[in-house]
Order: sequence, then structure tokens, then C-alpha cells
Amino acid sequence: MVYLNPSAGAAREGGRQAGAVPNAAAATAAAAAGETPTKAEYDALLADANALRTTVNALLAAMRAAGLMAP
Repeated sequence: MVYLNPSAGAAREGGRQAGAVPNAAAATAAAAAGETPTKAEYDALLADANALRTTVNALLAAMRAAGLMAP
């Protein structure tokens, strides 16, 4: 277990920190205008889902590289 210095917030005794991963971007998709979404509405939602997947994968890779989770 890593000891945290409460006054400085720094990890001690071999604790490692994962690399920075940027926050997920704001969603670009909006609610569908009608009952059935248009192609543009679907594509916007798909782009948001793909961007979020990329961010989550980057976070997992950073955690693995820092030794915070198994490879």
C-alpha cells in the first residue's frame, strides 16, 4: 500500500502515478428531432461513443503503464 503525504499529497515509498489522460469531450449529439433519428443524428451519437471509447482506452493504458492494474 502506498503512503500518501497528507500535507503535500505526494505518494511515497515507491508509489507510481498514471500518466495524464484528457477529459472526455463534451457530447455533440442532441436529442432526436422526431421519433426516428436521422442519419446525421445517428452519426453524431456514434462519433461521441467512439471518442469516449478512445478516452477510456487511453485511461486504461495509462493505468497499466503505471502498474496500477494488470496488463
